[in-house]
Amino acid sequence: MKIKKVLNNNVVWAENEHAKEIVVMGRGIAFQKKVGDEVDETKIEKTFVMQSDEMSERLTELLSEISPETFRAADDIIQYAKEALGAELSDNIYITLTDHINFAVSRHKQGMDMKNALLFEIKRFYHAEYRVGLKALGIVQEELGVLLGEDEAGFIALHIVNARQDGQQMRTTVQMTKIVQDILNIVTYHYGMILDETSLNYTRFVTHLQYFAQRMLTNEIKESGDDFLYEQVQIKYPEAFHCMLKVDQYLKSTHQAELTRDEQVYLTIHIYRVTGDVK
Repeated sequence: MKIKKVLNNNVVWAENEHAKEIVVMGRGIAFQKKVGDEVDETKIEKTFVMQSDEMSERLTELLSEISPETFRAADDIIQYAKEALGAELSDNIYITLTDHINFAVSRHKQGMDMKNALLFEIKRFYHAEYRVGLKALGIVQEELGVLLGEDEAGFIALHIVNARQDGQQMRTTVQMTKIVQDILNIVTYHYGMILDETSLNYTRFVTHLQYFAQRMLTNEIKESGDDFLYEQVQIKYPEAFHCMLKVDQYLKSTHQAELTRDEQVYLTIHIYRVTGDVK
């Protein structure tokens, strides 16, 4: 394995025996080394093979600017997230999360902690990822000596949510969360009731809304149009149907989108179930 570029004493960009470019980490692995030298494999602690050359270059650039300890903390968080969630994460998280942690620690040291306006929603909609975020705070404190606040647990959770969606942009994840919250507010105000967040119907409803919002923002909604079902739910669940029309109006006015017949049917049924149709 030969060194293609020395990033710092602890990180090199190398080429393995299969001519595959990889990022290699290890304490002192590049000490007194130059391009073309063999990598001392006894010092290798981590290797990273990115999905594309562009990702490799971005990771390489980032690693040249930050401390190995910061990247190691981010990697430990990512490994914990994979195990705790039982999920694969997009390689892009090695870049986005590492960069975020580096910036968050730097801001904290300057007394410039950021408030997370979506913290309440993140706790409600992304329980598992938020728990990983809380664990991440402990990892950062242990490895970097900085205790970040609860708001950062929320930011880290969003990075994980983003990575579970195959690397969609963070902006899309934030938009999804806002749409879900707005629709829940419409249902709450229409029925004049507090929804039971511990119920299975609530969990199903939120999951449906999350996937709907994701499809809407990526223009993946398709109309199949079952007129019979549409007419049935309109007759059978009139109050839930009326509430659904308010949601449809919100989407038209705020997002220039509207519910298809299929989505109107599904949403009406979910609203009926989550509210018990108390009116």
